[in-house]
Amino acid sequence: MRFSEIGERSLISRITEVLGGLEHDDCAVIELDGDCLVVTTDMLHRETDFPAQATPWQIGWMSAAVNLSDIAAMGAEPLGVLIAAGIPPETDLGFVEEIFRGIKDCVKAHGTEVLGGDTDAHRELTICGTALGRASRERILRRRGARPGDLLCTTGSLGGAGAGLKALKIGRTDLARRLLEPRPRVREGIALARTGAVTAMMDNSDGLALSLHDLAEAGGTGFVVEYVHIPLADEVRAIAESDEEALDMVLSAGGDFELLFTVREDMIDDVRGACEFTVIGRAVENGIWLNGNGIRAPIPRSGYEHGSQDEIRSRVHSNR
Repeated sequence: MRFSEIGERSLISRITEVLGGLEHDDCAVIELDGDCLVVTTDMLHRETDFPAQATPWQIGWMSAAVNLSDIAAMGAEPLGVLIAAGIPPETDLGFVEEIFRGIKDCVKAHGTEVLGGDTDAHRELTICGTALGRASRERILRRRGARPGDLLCTTGSLGGAGAGLKALKIGRTDLARRLLEPRPRVREGIALARTGAVTAMMDNSDGLALSLHDLAEAGGTGFVVEYVHIPLADEVRAIAESDEEALDMVLSAGGDFELLFTVREDMIDDVRGACEFTVIGRAVENGIWLNGNGIRAPIPRSGYEHGSQDEIRSRVHSNR
């Protein structure tokens, strides 16, 4: 059996068994005296992660943003980022410099800095970022923790990155900024953690459907999403040709990097002053469901998953 036949999540489960029961959170957690150090790493490749239309500055921004988004999902304060870059020998030096300007601008915009890293020659442009953050032991947020009755919420709007993928294919680069320059919700994550009302959280990087299934598995719950309450991104409204296409951009496309979290219903007012968010549903005993037009339908486990055949076909073909 090959990696392409099972996808990233199944591979992670197998590796977890080999290593002996690692937790499935957005970051690894190292407990220190009174605080927790959180650490994450993400590897991005030219062919499958960066659209051909992305500028070198945007490649750098994206490389830092995806790591900072994981720090945000834990409700942690970023401490710094390390960057290891594999660079094809024929790459223009100006191109490389612009990548690192994008990295620098992203980390600076989110209150942290590049601590160091490594470079090497590689056949394909490959950037591996490692981000570190700090959170108090009492306030750190994990994927587990949701209970039936908790309200399901999201920051920002959804589907903008999915709409950006379509926009690039039809030459509408003006609608692709959410895809090419994702905004990690670092400040929102910290503010939500401080309320003490959030029971579980993760970043929505691979599409709402996969994120719901991941959050449900971690907490042993289910979720019901109310279709009418989903905050559609302006890009979706501008480019989707049907309600079905708009919903697919939200559920399956990935790349939004919003925070998906649950809140105790009796404490929702404590959260409203922390940041802007939308209540889109609630936690239930089991199942992942979408309510709309008087019908409750199951939400299948689908979305952007590294290594899968669908990911390889859709991402590589869209880059060429």
